[in-house]
Amino acid sequence: MKAFGPDALARIHYFDAEQQCNAIKLLPNEYYVVCPGDGRLMLTTVLGSCVAACLHDPTSGVGGMNHFMLPGDMPAVEATMRYGSYAMEVLINEMLKAGAARERLEAKVFGGGAVISQMTYLAIGDSNADFIIDYLRDEKIPITAQDLRGTRARRVNFFPFDGRAMVRKLGTEAEVQQTVGHEVELQKLYEHAPRAGRIERLNPKPFKKPQSLGN
Repeated sequence: MKAFGPDALARIHYFDAEQQCNAIKLLPNEYYVVCPGDGRLMLTTVLGSCVAACLHDPTSGVGGMNHFMLPGDMPAVEATMRYGSYAMEVLINEMLKAGAARERLEAKVFGGGAVISQMTYLAIGDSNADFIIDYLRDEKIPITAQDLRGTRARRVNFFPFDGRAMVRKLGTEAEVQQTVGHEVELQKLYEHAPRAGRIERLNPKPFKKPQSLGN
């Protein structure tokens, strides 16, 4: 599969003992697309203020996930997966190449939390959550489940072969510290990001109760 830059295609493959299946871990700025012939493969990632979109075509069985850090469009000189619009374009295009049909795509979206106080002030998580909802609405891709905003980090497990997703709020000290470390780095990135990559929030949207995460 073609990677869009050195930070695009997820490369961490392992066997998940808890779910008893092969898995691929997505880091920030990565994506992965799974075809029906790949078997019972799980995609997983950990989210703070970042957002992961899980897309699935229930007819073809093609599914994929991305993990982006910042909302909106990337600057013209910087085509990178860290920006939501580019991350979504890459994921959708790669799924279509794998046999999915755009009109059949369904989405489950996660993340956009504020796990440290600075993130609440900067509203990066809220901006990411707003972006993904608006983007999917404009693209006419229905959201069948969501778990966005809040103050807890999340681990998301997505099973592309049947579209299931599992979300666990993180609470152990090691998990929280790892996420906080990522958030501090994201804060630095956001503060130095070109203006084209930012979204000004004038009227924050209220939290929406998550829907069922089943099929």
